[in-house]
Amino acid sequence: MAVPVPFNDIGKSSKDLLTKDFPVGAVKLEVKTTAADGVSFKVNGQRDNKTGIILGDLETKYADKANGISFTEAWTTSNHLNGKVELENNIAKGLKLEVLTSLLPSVGQKTAKINAIYKQPNVHTVASLDVFKTHVNINTVFGHEGFLAGGEVAYDVLDGKVARYNATFGYTAPEYAVAVHATNSLSVFSASYFHRVSSDVEAGGKAVWDSKGSNAVALEVGAKYQLDRTAFVKAKITNSGILGLG
Repeated sequence: MAVPVPFNDIGKSSKDLLTKDFPVGAVKLEVKTTAADGVSFKVNGQRDNKTGIILGDLETKYADKANGISFTEAWTTSNHLNGKVELENNIAKGLKLEVLTSLLPSVGQKTAKINAIYKQPNVHTVASLDVFKTHVNINTVFGHEGFLAGGEVAYDVLDGKVARYNATFGYTAPEYAVAVHATNSLSVFSASYFHRVSSDVEAGGKAVWDSKGSNAVALEVGAKYQLDRTAFVKAKITNSGILGLG
């Protein structure tokens, strides 16, 4: 029995096909290296094509796989100092704890978030606490023989009320995947599919309807063709006539 994907990854194949590798509005660069002692380094850079502004960050990560501990620190060009500590399978098998912090020294702005991820056969649960905003978010996915069902609830501790709730259902097979999402407190509905037509061709589509907006349905379809092991081409088009190439 396998562990199902997390709530946010249901329908990920279709989402990646329709959103990744389309260089619209910005040019991105990412470089990764790993030292002999296991310390990894990552440099991200992004240039906004409209404003010309360049943003970037330098990230360093040390992982002690034997003890299930890792430390990550990052420094951005906007002078944010970010840190992350991960503990996996230390307290209980299948349980991973994450502590994420961020500090902007120039104005004294700080954030802290605690995540608890619990994975067992057929169940995947994620609980998050925003320490300073006192928001709690919990989502769970149940899986069985390719079928997936998940729910998510966000609770505002200060106001003492549910901030939002979402639901999703999906089915995943070796060659295709389908998903239905009900988000924004079950007011926005979407359906997506992904099909691995062959080893070189992928296709997918997504339809979205906002029950609080117009009656129109937004539709988007796309495809990817693998030219060789290192190159591919992608294309997508929406029902409003917008064409994207990647």
